[in-house]
Amino acid sequence: MNGVRDSASVSTATSDVAGNAGALTKPRSHAVPRQLSEAEFKVLSGAGPSRKFNEASIIFRKGELGHAMFLIESGTVRIEFGEGLPHKLLGAREFFGELALFIGNHARVAGAVAHTPCSLRVIEAPAFDHLLDNEPAMLAQFMRRSFAYLVASEQQLIANLKRHNEHLLATLDSLRQTQTQLSTANRLVRTDELTGLTNRRGLYQFLENLAEHRVEDTQLGLLLIDLDHFKGINDQHGHLVGDEVLRAVADEVSRVAAACDLPCRLGGDEFALLAQVADVEDLRARAEKIVAAVRALHVPASQPPPAIAVSIGGSLCADDADWSVWYSLADDALYRAKGDGGDNWHFYQA
Repeated sequence: MNGVRDSASVSTATSDVAGNAGALTKPRSHAVPRQLSEAEFKVLSGAGPSRKFNEASIIFRKGELGHAMFLIESGTVRIEFGEGLPHKLLGAREFFGELALFIGNHARVAGAVAHTPCSLRVIEAPAFDHLLDNEPAMLAQFMRRSFAYLVASEQQLIANLKRHNEHLLATLDSLRQTQTQLSTANRLVRTDELTGLTNRRGLYQFLENLAEHRVEDTQLGLLLIDLDHFKGINDQHGHLVGDEVLRAVADEVSRVAAACDLPCRLGGDEFALLAQVADVEDLRARAEKIVAAVRALHVPASQPPPAIAVSIGGSLCADDADWSVWYSLADDALYRAKGDGGDNWHFYQA
């Protein structure tokens, strides 16, 4: 026959959960084993009919209401707990599903499957009650042992789950640390080390996701900012002063940037501001502020302090063009500003 389908479920099973998920484990030696003595098996098996199950036949499913317990005459039964817990194998003279009789209408906490062809004794509630009346001493000993086993199994389960939880918390903490390290590394990769502005790599990443950063009712505008005579500052005052100048200019570019804008250092003494503006006059106002603020900079790291100035080229950015076009137009305007002597700004005229 294919298997008993009596709405029942296993009490068996609060079992050992140690081991790899899905593994088959033979029951370990316990202080109160689940194997019946010959005398106990003889009395209990006489209370129910024998039923045979083919290999892989379902005896009952997890979650079903149980009305019977089972004794194994021959073969092996696999108790399946699910949820990543290891299976358990029971053999001859072992029992399972007893809580269905102790409690009544007990929802099985595991499923039972014939691991090999097997023969089982099926003991229903009326037969068990009859045994209680006629064999009270033996049944009391059997029930005490069963409950002691279940309590020990529950304690082992709790201990294993506690260890599992500790391992899980340690893993989560490790993942958080890794995520933080990756976020930090990603930020460093996109940031210019000297000025703290976004670098060229970060700019390209920003452009790849530009649609996510766009603000409604604005136009994109690009300012290219280049220091005037920066080589002379380095030659006359030294590279440390040159670095101070670069940081000071970066600060001024950042000050005119809105939260939706991207100030960046493209390399050397070249900066850029990709801004979202209302119109070209808004972009020109940003350029004027940068030129005036840089002109007023005073870097006291050297005496006399270097004169600092920038040239700026600007252009509005057409939505149907890409970065190379935007850069080319702004760079053409920057070239004109440099040609006029620097310390000023120029905008591309279509």
